[in-house]
Amino acid sequence: MSISVIEQAKIQAQVLVPLVKALQAELGEVRANALVRKALGDLYRGYGEEFWKAKNDSDLGKAVSSAFRTYARDDALAYDVIEQSHDAFAFDVTRCAYAEFYKALGEPELGFLLVCTADFATAEGFGSGVRLTRTQTIMQGADHCDFRYRRDNGGTP
Repeated sequence: MSISVIEQAKIQAQVLVPLVKALQAELGEVRANALVRKALGDLYRGYGEEFWKAKNDSDLGKAVSSAFRTYARDDALAYDVIEQSHDAFAFDVTRCAYAEFYKALGEPELGFLLVCTADFATAEGFGSGVRLTRTQTIMQGADHCDFRYRRDNGGTP
């Protein structure tokens, strides 16, 4: 049985939180966070590309729904699907164990940096025609996260 993404995030936090804090102390928060976003962005973009190729499905709604279930495994997320179609997958996350974990650590800002910003890079990996819009997150204090994946102009990614 493979380890769930929430458990991976908790294990990674043991190393990444002190590392990012040390980088912030040495380089300043803005510069350190930009470096972390770039490094992790490249990694997660690659994950998105690999996932999309392995899925081999032009149905954006089906593919993103499948990917999202992986992140929600082990009761990590509660969510409501707003729209699911060939060119869209929209949902609201109403409970987030990732946010709960980072808030319990007293590090919600690092949780946003290390977890939430990965969503956009992963979406970029799905192809140039796929866009993610999100205006708020539980990690940043909102009551829900609003994920809206869309394929531009109905084109193929």
